Amino acid sequence: MEQQSPPASSSTTVTSTTPLLPQNHPWWHRHFHMNNSLSSELSGAVGDLGTFIPIVLTLTLVSHLDLSTTLIFTALYNITTGLLFHIPMPVQPMKSIAAVAVSETPHLTTSQIATAGASTAAVLFFLGATGLMSTLYRLLPLPVVRGIQLSQGLSFAFSAIKYIRYNQDFVASKATTPRAWLGLDGLVVALSSLLFLVIFTGSGDHYDRNGSDDDQPRRRNSKRLRILGSIPAALIVFLLGLVLCFIRDPSIFGDIKFGPSKIGFLSITWNDWKVGFLKGAVPQIPLSVLNSVIAVYRELSAAKVSVSVGVMNLVGCWFGAMPVCHGAGSSAALGFVCGILLFLLLKLRKMEYSGSNPGFSKFKFDSTVDAETSSIP
Repeated sequence: MEQQSPPASSSTTVTSTTPLLPQNHPWWHRHFHMNNSLSSELSGAVGDLGTFIPIVLTLTLVSHLDLSTTLIFTALYNITTGLLFHIPMPVQPMKSIAAVAVSETPHLTTSQIATAGASTAAVLFFLGATGLMSTLYRLLPLPVVRGIQLSQGLSFAFSAIKYIRYNQDFVASKATTPRAWLGLDGLVVALSSLLFLVIFTGSGDHYDRNGSDDDQPRRRNSKRLRILGSIPAALIVFLLGLVLCFIRDPSIFGDIKFGPSKIGFLSITWNDWKVGFLKGAVPQIPLSVLNSVIAVYRELSAAKVSVSVGVMNLVGCWFGAMPVCHGAGSSAALGFVCGILLFLLLKLRKMEYSGSNPGFSKFKFDSTVDAETSSIP
């Protein structure tokens, strides 16, 4: 009798793998780990200065806002919200309060500005703590929010045109003489800086390194963009502006005084609360609800953002710090860029060639451009 051979064993070998244990990073690694390069972070650090500096300087000169206190508390706000939300949160001045403080006659005092910010903060803190802010997000139509953002962007665009075209008197809060094309503070320097930012900032796209090797042109282009993107363009332009500022007026060196100034509680009266709430908080509250909270709800919790704005100002305003909100930083940046481009297009549109001989040696700029830009608020 023939012996039956045992059935052939399967050639497939089953291997078991032990799941990797979760990596336990220290707390400082989770909070301070950078997802982008250091140069990108340095450029992003000056992203809000385009709206921050003009408003802060105006309030400092007009309403005698304590600049040292404002800068210290704003720095603390940025650090705290960055640790809380794990993303860069814009910390910008409450623009409606700032506009009222400058336009009112007499100007709002520091105490009245503080009460306006504290009143707005109390309303936002209440809406966030009770959950009503999330309800408002569900009830308010999205086009209303986008309309507020568009109006803010257009406002910054017109402001950018005014700041570029005319010299500014921040004490009187008005434009003065037209800015020259040449010089350390001329239009040529401004447009050259804009071109530098456009070239070295890029579109923010990243190439997939695991992609196909056949796509060599795209790989080379991605490498070139990464090299250009490694240059902190915004920080370089900001530092260049500081250098040109000291070159134009060397007497600034003699006026430099190291701080900080003494920080203390403000003296606030009932009249300050009345003026601050009616003139400052009432127009600021709807703007903060829509632009500072609901507009950024897609990324974060509406209640969390609302409470954050409330806590910041309920703490800082008592010491005289400028009222701030989170705002829609992208709209501000878009507005300034659009304003610069719009100004350039207006100049090109109004440029008329004068002279009978062919060539480009003589141009005449129509004065209607000045009329268009001089009426910008």
